[in-house]
Amino acid sequence: MEKQMNNRLKLIHKMKTIPLLLSALALTVNGGAQNIVETSAYSWRGDTIFQGEFRAWAPSDDCILSTYSAQPGYFMPVDKEWKVKNDLSPYPRLSSSNRLHNAIYNMGLDEMINNVEPDSTLRTGKEWSGVWTRDVSYSIILSMGYLQPLASKVSLMKKVNANGRIIQDTGSGGAWPVSSDRMIWAVAAYELYKVTGDRDWLEYIYPVISNSMEDDLQTLYGTSGLVRGETSFIDWREQSYPKWMQTVDIYQSESLSTSVVHYQALRVLADIAQELGKKQEAAKYAGLADKLKEVINRELWLDDKGFYAMYRYGRNHLILNPRVETLGESLSILFGVAPQDRAERITQNNPNTPYGVAIFYPQIKDMPSYHNNALWPFVASYWALANAQVKNEVGALQAIGSVFRPAALFATNKENFNLDNGDIATELNSSNMLWSLAGNLALTYRMLFGIHFETDGLRFEPFVPKALSDTRTLTNFRYRNAVLDITVEGYGDRIQSFTVNGKASEPFIGAKAKGKLDIRIVMANQDIAPMKVTYAPNRKAPLTPISRPVEMNGESYLAWNPIEYIAGYKVIRNGEVIATTRNTSYRLETPGEYQVLGFDENGIESFASEPVQYHSILIQSLGGKATQLGSAQVSYQPTEPVSGFWGEGFVELDRQTGPVSIPLELPADGTYYLALHYANGNGPVNTENKAAIRTLLVDGQKVGTVVMPHRGQGNWYDWGLSNSIPVTLTKGNHTLTIEFRPENENMNLNTNHALVDAVRIVCP
Repeated sequence: MEKQMNNRLKLIHKMKTIPLLLSALALTVNGGAQNIVETSAYSWRGDTIFQGEFRAWAPSDDCILSTYSAQPGYFMPVDKEWKVKNDLSPYPRLSSSNRLHNAIYNMGLDEMINNVEPDSTLRTGKEWSGVWTRDVSYSIILSMGYLQPLASKVSLMKKVNANGRIIQDTGSGGAWPVSSDRMIWAVAAYELYKVTGDRDWLEYIYPVISNSMEDDLQTLYGTSGLVRGETSFIDWREQSYPKWMQTVDIYQSESLSTSVVHYQALRVLADIAQELGKKQEAAKYAGLADKLKEVINRELWLDDKGFYAMYRYGRNHLILNPRVETLGESLSILFGVAPQDRAERITQNNPNTPYGVAIFYPQIKDMPSYHNNALWPFVASYWALANAQVKNEVGALQAIGSVFRPAALFATNKENFNLDNGDIATELNSSNMLWSLAGNLALTYRMLFGIHFETDGLRFEPFVPKALSDTRTLTNFRYRNAVLDITVEGYGDRIQSFTVNGKASEPFIGAKAKGKLDIRIVMANQDIAPMKVTYAPNRKAPLTPISRPVEMNGESYLAWNPIEYIAGYKVIRNGEVIATTRNTSYRLETPGEYQVLGFDENGIESFASEPVQYHSILIQSLGGKATQLGSAQVSYQPTEPVSGFWGEGFVELDRQTGPVSIPLELPADGTYYLALHYANGNGPVNTENKAAIRTLLVDGQKVGTVVMPHRGQGNWYDWGLSNSIPVTLTKGNHTLTIEFRPENENMNLNTNHALVDAVRIVCP
């Protein structure tokens, strides 16, 4: 039988036609050999995962065995066996007829215990020590808040700085405000409150969240109303952005996931303020949340594709990156940003590849796997929960399979997997990964048992795909002053009966419940209305054109390199497509900001090229005379003499520098784009949290925030432009002022320093 199955899977694997095959067909009475999930890449049958010549199975609830072999030459070995090593008795025990599910669940608990450090913090993974804000926060929301409340609390407290703000500890450009998803901390902190009901904790987190949010409101919210900064958790810029984008360009971009995180943080602030009796604050933050939700739905929804765009990017005129980004799409559903009809469409239109949904789709060509061309179990877990919420049965089941397949085959909870072959051969990886195991456990708690923590109790809404129908029991589920034994019988999304100690009840356990409670949930065994799932091969987008202005026969053109296997090009002016061509040049007649992108025969688009300004540009010197560094905030001395500045010298700005004013003389009424020409060599491009931040004023009125990320350790000769700020001004004289305000403090708290020599003004 096994040989026949392997031969069948090899046949499927060789098939050239995709969609991939997925079946969730039969009612499970016992673990047996029922086909639970099947794709062109792998199959989950009963207690065994099959993938080509490899298989993994559970001989018992406390053991997983695998025959998998990694890609040749990869540095990281593959575990062939997992056996329980820790005492799991303090935690809820799962009992079901499917040994593989039981074993994967127990492996999650076992590895979770390994990740609790002696100082009661949650370790990120086997290979990586320490607490990282986004990792621990996403893990707490999934399941760690319940399973490890003390370690969750201590870990969150470690991510508050001396200024009483949430720490943005990782991200492109040296973290905040280039990377700006730290507010997921707020969602995790409130989830912990819902688990524990600890009023002191609620009062502790409110000012931390409020202070952090107020800084973000001043620094991150763009003219569109969306939140600026990097896509949440996808923090290797070359893995998800065009190569021409510098860190300042990432700051200026506006992403789906980070905006959705901020929406939920605002909702959390409103809820906490309401509970603390701060009615004015509650109304303020609820109003801001509603406004942000409206903007997300207006600016990022792609109706022709049936999902939200990944982000807006560019310089003066942002355009949409039409890729689908799974974490952002999932959170838009789970946090209630997407209306029901859009939520359903998202689950139906996000492409499922043979190994599962990608971090984003389509992939970037000629880029190694990590965020690009990858599947991450924690993201797949959020995706599974989102599918369950909108009752997309097949989508949820396929997502569960994409989490269980690698957990079984690699006998550990790895962080990420190559989307082409399902292997661990990616740029960086780790076993015993916190947010992977947290997602694994969440599928049992939050989906199959339907446990949802609320401020006043537990709400039960099981979602059990027909192929996973069973009688499952969680024993020793501790909730405040009660101990619950929970049994869910059958399948579907409707509860037929809910009893507590044999008495019929609403599917809710109040926060004041005490003692031993025997909860029995019988599902109605009604088929869930079928919904579409989109299956697709793992496609790659065309390469990004490199465009430049050229003069030909006395006329100005935008020219670009030809891209292989291209069907055509789109020319963009000021964010709008103005022409489609197969040529590699376009005549410039109208002033504007120009870009070009390519598209292939399947309609998949490349990134747009770096913007080219076909405008009048003014350069106004700050009048600086300094040519050497003198500030005490210089972190790294120049590796060679400072050079590259415009004019006679530069002005050195640090936290103690007073306001700097520059006179402007403008030729006409209109909207101007202002950017500072600066150097910042205070740290490497990807760490140390030393972005220089300043408030920009015109005629005494704030017009925006200027961000000047560090451009390389000691690279004081590497000059670039800050983000650009649009300002509508009249013809004549104006005064531009650069000043440091409290909300301009960065994550470093000591170094907020840059050299500035001029302001560049793009004219109307």
